[in-house]
Amino acid sequence: MSDSRVFAGGIFAVGLAFLAAFFLMTHGGQSPATAAEDTAGPNLVIEVGGAGEGRIVIDLLADVAPQHAERIAALAEAGAYDDVVFHRVIDGFMAQTGDVQFGKSGGDTSRAGMGGSDMPDLPAEFSSVSFERGVVGMARSQNPNSANSQFFIMFAPAPHLDGQYTVVGRVIEGMDVVDAIKKGNANANGAVADPDRMISVTVER
Repeated sequence: MSDSRVFAGGIFAVGLAFLAAFFLMTHGGQSPATAAEDTAGPNLVIEVGGAGEGRIVIDLLADVAPQHAERIAALAEAGAYDDVVFHRVIDGFMAQTGDVQFGKSGGDTSRAGMGGSDMPDLPAEFSSVSFERGVVGMARSQNPNSANSQFFIMFAPAPHLDGQYTVVGRVIEGMDVVDAIKKGNANANGAVADPDRMISVTVER
C-alpha cells in the first residue's frame, strides 16, 4: 500500500527550487484553463465541494497508462472516490486526492495520504508525457511500483517529475475549479485543514 507522505515530501523538497520560476510563469497557477484535447478517454467527472466548488473533467489516457487509467475508472465506478478529500494542496504546484482508505470526508482524515484501496499496487507506466499544467499523475512512495488509488493534478508545469511518476490523464474541463481548490499549509507539505472534497466521481466511457 502506498504511503504518499513520501511522495509529497519528496517532490515538495525537490520542487522548491523550481516553484518560484513556475509561479511567475503561471501567475501562481491562476492562469486561464488549459485547452487540452479530449482523446478516446474514458473521462473522469469530478463534482467538487468546498472552496473549489464545480465540475472537473479528466481525460484518462488509457493509451499512455492503461493499468492506471483502468484502476481510477474502476474505483470511480465502484463509488470509492465519493467524499474523498483533497488532503494535500500546494499553491503553484499540485492538488492531491484519492486516498479511499483514510481520506473520506466526515471522518478522521488525519491519516489521509497514507492509504490506498484494497486492490494491489500497480507497476509503473512511465511515459514521455510531460507534467504540464492540468496533467494528472499517480502518487506513489519511493518504490516506483507503488501507485494505487491516489492522484494529483498539476497547477503548474513541473518537468522534474517527468519520467518519475505515471501520467494518467489531463484536465479538459474545469481548470478554474482546480485553481480554486483550498490550499494547504506550505510548511506542512500542503496538508489542508477542513479540505475540499470530491462529492462524486463518475466515468464517461
